[in-house]
Amino acid sequence: MAAELPTTLQYTAEHEWVDAASPVTVGITAVAADALGDIVFVELPAVGSDVEAGAVVGEIESTKSVSELYSPVSGTVVEVNQAAVDDPSVVNSDPYGDGWLFRVEVTTHGPLLSAEEYGALNP
Repeated sequence: MAAELPTTLQYTAEHEWVDAASPVTVGITAVAADALGDIVFVELPAVGSDVEAGAVVGEIESTKSVSELYSPVSGTVVEVNQAAVDDPSVVNSDPYGDGWLFRVEVTTHGPLLSAEEYGALNP
């Protein structure tokens, strides 16, 4: 599993990923996308809203279930991926690329895992 994870990203135990850019980009992992199945609806935080690391900031609904989306960082949302809202299947097909969810101007990071650490939790 860990070999399939982009090593340039950091991860949360709740299956979100974050990059090291500024502002950071947040998405869900392929592990989460696969477990959810066909994603049909994405609810994201509003641009300008403040998010807190570890707090629920939205929902992802699939044909199987509804899952909460957690922010891996604290800060202000500066952009949401409207393409993922309009066509949630992109989260399944390209979770680390076009399926990103939102961007945050970070004030603090929550507890983040390396690809190796995340992979060990999800063998």
